[in-house]
Amino acid sequence: MSELPLEDVPGATGAVHEAASGQVVYITEHGERLAAIVPADLASELERLSPEELRELLDDFADAAAARQARASIAAGEPLIPWEQVKAETGL
Repeated sequence: MSELPLEDVPGATGAVHEAASGQVVYITEHGERLAAIVPADLASELERLSPEELRELLDDFADAAAARQARASIAAGEPLIPWEQVKAETGL
């Protein structure tokens, strides 16, 4: 971990204050995300996690995103896969 005083980062004051208010601010280069400024409380919590705990958390985020996408598909009226078809395709 390292620290960088705000006065040493010209032009970043607005982004830092956005992060302090709870938003994530991405730092990009040629449109590619390289890093992020996050709220200090969030960074502190992430630093406390072991590498395995961090992987589990990221997996949980991915699972939650997939569940939200599935719920949005259902809400949009996309047809559900019948249970009989699921059983047949998975050999249950």
